[in-house]
Amino acid sequence: MNSATQMYALGLDQIATAILNGGNKRTILVQGHMGTGKSSLLGTIVTRLAGKLGIEHIPYSCYFDCTTKDLGDITIPKMNRLDNTDYVSYATNEELGAHHKTPIVLMIDEYGKANPAVKNALLRVMLERKIGGYELHPDSLVFATTNLGAEGVGDLLPPHARNRITVITARKPDNMEWIEYGINNGVDHTLLGWCKDNPHLFHGFEDVKDPDDNPYIYHPKQQRTAFVTPRSLEAASDWLKVREHFDDQTLTGLLMGTIGERGAMDLMAFVKLSDQLPSLQSIKDEPKTAKVPDSAAAVCMVVYRTLSTIGGDWIDSWMDYMVRLDKEAQGMFANGCSAEKYVHRKVVMTNKKFTQWAMDNNYMFAADKK
Repeated sequence: MNSATQMYALGLDQIATAILNGGNKRTILVQGHMGTGKSSLLGTIVTRLAGKLGIEHIPYSCYFDCTTKDLGDITIPKMNRLDNTDYVSYATNEELGAHHKTPIVLMIDEYGKANPAVKNALLRVMLERKIGGYELHPDSLVFATTNLGAEGVGDLLPPHARNRITVITARKPDNMEWIEYGINNGVDHTLLGWCKDNPHLFHGFEDVKDPDDNPYIYHPKQQRTAFVTPRSLEAASDWLKVREHFDDQTLTGLLMGTIGERGAMDLMAFVKLSDQLPSLQSIKDEPKTAKVPDSAAAVCMVVYRTLSTIGGDWIDSWMDYMVRLDKEAQGMFANGCSAEKYVHRKVVMTNKKFTQWAMDNNYMFAADKK
């Protein structure tokens, strides 16, 4: 990837905004690293439309996975007869939603991996919003996704197809962006702490000439059966959430098969730190005497766990406990709960103890001014 492409690579929120505002006229093809959430764009767009139009006006949405399709999965001929004359028309796969008379949202996933016949068959809907005998409603949104060609996983885009669409490169999230996502989506707090201390987990292979310089991520120059991506991190979180059922050997093996050997070994060292964490119940019941971890990493995990699980019934207890932590940890909590997308933002920021703490520490919330 050249430097200009990297410089103007966009975040998924930026790409969703572009699709919402121009996807009815032009098809954007989103190319990006594997496992970074490209396919989640469909849900993001539908959610934002629901917020804008109201839930009763959510359009039909289609996740059309090109890797599972052949030409017959798009249109098939059917015989018709009119005035003693036979003719052929084409029936379109209902999955595409082209038969709807109302707006639709169509995501053509893994377009670069489709066989050539499928790529060609989809070109008309991507350029003209027509397929078979159907024409999409003019407010319909169409976009596509694919992996980076440099990843070497079979994504090819012929010039005549590329010239009909707008190709956008999606950048990988950095560790703090993904942590914000993780807090709002129940990712294990131990994993979030590990990600905070290891920003290189989110680096792109383009910036790593020697694969051994970053043994955690995918690199096309070295075959790794498992590696770290945002997607595999979320899978690792699912194993960590049920770790009480496994011994260390089993858990390590599961993590190795999910994020790779080096990632699993390093993450397991972090898991052992979780033994230093006070229980949530002890913070709720005895905030002024509950255990405060010795290490900065364990304190970080306590903060992330709280951000993920905080409820209005124990914010007061948390504030009594939080002031016993160092200022960096207190600021980490404040920054997390003031983020615009934080799911518990209103509950925390309207709490009297929190607002008093903010005034006492000269921490006037930037979030309230947005």
